[in-house]
Amino acid sequence: MAADAATTSAASESQGFLSPTGVEIAFLLVGLVTFGAAVVTVTTKQLVHAALWLVVALGGLAVEYLLLTAEFIAWVQVLIYVGSVVVLLLFGLMLTRAPIGRSPDADSGNRWAALTVAIAAAAALVWVVVDAFRTTWIDLDGAAAGSTEVTGASLFQSWVLPFEALSVLLLAALVGAIVLSRKAKANAADAANAATTTSAPSPRNGGSRNDGTGNDTPRSDKEGAR
Repeated sequence: MAADAATTSAASESQGFLSPTGVEIAFLLVGLVTFGAAVVTVTTKQLVHAALWLVVALGGLAVEYLLLTAEFIAWVQVLIYVGSVVVLLLFGLMLTRAPIGRSPDADSGNRWAALTVAIAAAAALVWVVVDAFRTTWIDLDGAAAGSTEVTGASLFQSWVLPFEALSVLLLAALVGAIVLSRKAKANAADAANAATTTSAPSPRNGGSRNDGTGNDTPRSDKEGAR
């Protein structure tokens, strides 16, 4: 045990911030790409482009999990978030007939307030994660921490309630998109019926005409045909 501790300490001293490994460099580069995709997702005015950039951001997170030797979490990220959540968003855009091009309604005047809240939330999240795992070390030579057995036990024992709440939230979003789509179709049909009712039909055969005195006189067949 003393020899293993000495080997571990020597390895930790040989590798530092000034001599990163290839995995650490790849982790940093993928993190920068993921951060850029996330920024474009919340700043673009095209809804479809925002959904596609969200795919890039979520895929970058999956690569980060792979670099952290959490293969199960990485594939779950791809299957559930990239394969299901983004598809759900695209279906919602389709059902609500969202514009394909630039949408002025996608922008808001509260962007500075949103930026402040986002920075505060990010700072709080980083502080909580650093404080919780400050003295936690992962033994890379031991059992895989991101294995299916360990992750499944943690997910369905400790995190089962947030997992089910997220599924209900996604189902509510899909139902809301369907309701908005049907309401838009009903309003369009009512507007078309109202326009048809209020429009005056042009008489062709027969009908009436105004004789200048305010009274309508019947037209002859020839006048109606003409």
